[in-house]
Order: sequence, then structure tokens, then C-alpha cells
Amino acid sequence: MQALIKHQTTERLSRIDREFADGFEIINRYTDTVCVFGSARFTEDHPYYQQARNVSAAISKEGYTIVTGGGGGIMEAGNRGAFESGGKSLGFNIKLPHEQVLNPYTTESMPFNYFFARKVILAYGAGAYLFFPGGFGTLDELFEVLTLIQTGKMPKAPVVLVGVDFWTDLDEFIKKHMVDHAKTITPGDEQLYTVTDDVAEIISRINTYNQPVQELTRDTLANV
Repeated sequence: MQALIKHQTTERLSRIDREFADGFEIINRYTDTVCVFGSARFTEDHPYYQQARNVSAAISKEGYTIVTGGGGGIMEAGNRGAFESGGKSLGFNIKLPHEQVLNPYTTESMPFNYFFARKVILAYGAGAYLFFPGGFGTLDELFEVLTLIQTGKMPKAPVVLVGVDFWTDLDEFIKKHMVDHAKTITPGDEQLYTVTDDVAEIISRINTYNQPVQELTRDTLANV
């Protein structure tokens, strides 16, 4: 039994290592990337889907590469906006038994077996982050990105929460309870993100922070 466990662990580690290597190889071929996050549940006729599609199209026309988790909903909308604009559209999909088929709007894609490996490639490969309305997964990704920037583990980059009606309550909670009342974050940390629906402001913030992203390798990742 111990031999079997050791063999399975070795195989699993090998697959994980390969996913990191392949993901790094792909993302390092692109510059000026913007990562789009949000719920997979929104259908094409939903206003949030159309908003993500339109915002991503506008960003793509500025020369940026749109990167998503490759699934449906907001991810599809982000890829679609870039794809229909003739831009570069990357999708890093997750393999699940009965869910999340790769959407048809990517110019390059890669499937992942492991959520954490996929998340690393998405997070560390972007020069800006757009968060549209979503569920627990979207919030998990949002707070991880904010934490990594807050603690200096990632370079400061634009984090934009798109969908004012959805994000306003969270923004107020952070400012009222986390900053003012409980003081669980430092004053100024609430400025690590912006809540807006204004496309021109989104593009302006991305352009302002636009800078070369450190090339991703297993060695550079070990230093964060």
C-alpha cells in the first residue's frame, strides 16, 4: 500500500509540475494581459454578460490580451469580446467531470487538472484584473489577488470591480467594517481596488499601470 501511495504521489507531482511548466510557457508568450473573472452562470442575454463582452472588446482594441478561466458566463463573454474584436483571447480551462467545457472564443487555450495551478497562471500572468459579478469562486480569486498585492507578493496592478450595483455593498462593508470599525486592514488598503462601470476609466487605469510583467518560471514563483 505504501508503495502504491508513493507511486501515485510521484505521478501527481509530475502532472502538477507539467501543468505549471506548460502554463508558464504559454503565458510568457504574451504581454499586456488583462485577466477577467466572474460567474460562469450568466447566459448570453444577461446584462452582466453583455457588459463583460463590451468591456473586453474595448480593452482588446487597445492592444491588450484578454485572459480568462476559459469557461462559460463571464469567462466566455470576456473571451468573446476579444475574439470578435480580432484580438488575442486566452482560456485556461479546468477539467471537471460534468461542467465547464471550453468556450469557443479563445485563440489559445490550455486545460488544467488542478485548480491551484490554474489560479497561479491566471493571477501571476496578468497586468490588470477585472472582476465582474460572481459567486464564491470569484470572491476567492478577488481576495487572493488583493492579498498578494497588499503583502507585496505581486506587483501593484489595477484591480477593477465592474458592476457597481453588485459590488457597492461589498465596497461599503470593507470601508465601514474592515477599515473603520474592526481595523482589520490598514487605511489605504481599500484603494487597492476600484469600483466602476465606466469603460474609459477602466482603460485609463490599465494604461496608467501598464508595465512589463516579470517572466513566469518556477524559479521566480518560488520567490513570492
